Order: sequence, then C-alpha cells, then structure tokens
Amino acid sequence: MTLLRSLVICVGLLILPACQRQSALAPAGEEAERVALLSWILFAGAAVIFAIVLAALWLAIAGPEQLRSRLRAEGAIRFWGIAFPTLTLATLLGYGLWLMRETIASPRPAEMRVEVTGEQFWWRIAYDGRAGKPVAEANEIRIPVGVEVEFVLRTADVIHSFWVPSLGGKLDMIPGRTNRMRLKAQRAGIYRGQCAEYCGTAHAQMSLEIVAMPQPEFDAWLAAAERPPGPDGTVVERGAALFHSSGCDACHAVRGTQAAGTIGPDLSRIGGRRFLAAATLPNTAENIARFIAEPAAVKPGSLMPPFAIFSGEERQALAAYLASLK
Repeated sequence: MTLLRSLVICVGLLILPACQRQSALAPAGEEAERVALLSWILFAGAAVIFAIVLAALWLAIAGPEQLRSRLRAEGAIRFWGIAFPTLTLATLLGYGLWLMRETIASPRPAEMRVEVTGEQFWWRIAYDGRAGKPVAEANEIRIPVGVEVEFVLRTADVIHSFWVPSLGGKLDMIPGRTNRMRLKAQRAGIYRGQCAEYCGTAHAQMSLEIVAMPQPEFDAWLAAAERPPGPDGTVVERGAALFHSSGCDACHAVRGTQAAGTIGPDLSRIGGRRFLAAATLPNTAENIARFIAEPAAVKPGSLMPPFAIFSGEERQALAAYLASLK
C-alpha cells in the first residue's frame, strides 16, 4: 500500500501543474506543444525504466538463484549498465533534436517583433510602432493570436531568463548578448511567464503576462498605445501636476508629456495593465498608492525610493492619475 500511495502521489504531482495557468503541460503554442510532448515521453520513459529497475531489484533480492546469477553476470552488467543507458539516452537526444528542429533554426522571417529587456526586477518592453518609433511598455506583453512573434531578448544588469511555459521553452538573457526566440499563441488568453534564472532578491517576484488577442483588437490596442494619454477630472489633474512636480518624471516616462525618464518602467499605459510590480500585485488604485508609499515593502529589492512624504490625499491623487493612463 505504501508503494501504491507513493505512485499515486507522484502521478498527482505530474498532473497538477497542467491545471495551473503557468505550466509547460498546458500548451497553447506550437513550440509549447513540442515541449509538452517531449516532457510526456520523458515521463513515460522514466516510469518504464523505474519499473524495470524495481523488478530487477526484487529479482536480485528474492528471485530464484538462477535469475540472480544471470543478473550479476558480466554480460548483464555490460548490457544494462552501459549499452542500454547509452542507447536510450542517444535515442532520446536524437528524437528531441528532431522534434525541436524548427525551434533551433527557423528560416522564416518573423511576422512581428517585440524587444524585451530584463532588469532587476521587472521587464522593459518595446514594440515596433506604426510610424517607426518604438512603443514602450512594461511587465505585460500583448500579441495577436496566430502570429509568430520574434522576441529580442537582452538584459540591462545580470543574467535573467525569459520563460512563458504555455507558449514555449525558456531562453536566457545574458549581459552583452542579444538572444532571440519565437513564440505563437494558438488561441486568445492570458499566459503567465517568469524569470527562470535566479537574478537577486526579488527573483521570485519577477513575473510577466502575455495577453494574446485577436488581430483587430491588437491593432486597436497598439494604435491607442501610440496616442498620448489625456488626464480628465480634478483629482486626476491634481495627480498629474503632482507627478511632474515631485520628480517622478526623472525616472518614468509618460508619452505626450514632459516625463521622459528611462530608469524605471514606462507608465504611459499603466492603468490598462492587469498587475503591478512585474505581475505580482493586482492593479488597483489602492495598490498603486501603497506601492508609491512603500515600494520595498511591497516588492523587496525594488530600486524605487519610498515616498512617505506624500499625504494620503496626495497618494490617492497620484494613484488616480496613474490609473487613468490607459
């Protein structure tokens, strides 16, 4: 019963990730499907080999003497200890390379390009704008369904790793190098990603989301992203004035305004994002105000200084302004 219970737990642990939204076993893209297929083959192969080892172990302990003598013979050791593992690993390697051949080298030109720069501890995003001018975003990527997107991956500091399990494999972002990978979402949805290489204090809180949407919706979103946001309402206008007079624009940019900072994330469309702080905090006016007051308490390792100098009313006005930027 103990062995059966252990096997049930192991199978449950394998199946459970497929129920989560950040799982390589819940593919929504062509590359992710190949990764999932290879994963299931490895799981099945490992289970078969584990069963063979258990059977051989049982026979070596409690089997007939004739079988036990065969198991410890030199020929059996050479076959099961050298030839079988070599053949198995070589077959798996060859099949894996054949299965992932399109991922390793694709001669097709990409239909769309998105630049992603990893920073401690957030993601800087840039799209090719319609007028040839990059459109900056942060921590959330939007792509059209069914379009192969080339991600140009760089890092501004240490090694990071770009990984969206439901769409494809991971690729490291190495200082001084530009790496490229291609992903395509087969259906609309929200796919969560993560930095997959330890990069410092807040590594576990360096997440992102890819939002796949129909082409017309994406075109409308990108066109709107190129237009400068316009604050409306007394509280929002007060928050906008406070944003510029308090030096926030030295680190952050807001298209169409004097804010042109490049140290922190671009805030031009922050109000339209689902999460704050690299996909770790739901995007609400209350959480924006909380992050302004104590960023390091919300996200350890954040380089943004605390702004406890603002009164509660001033933080609410700032949060209202930022929430209006959509």
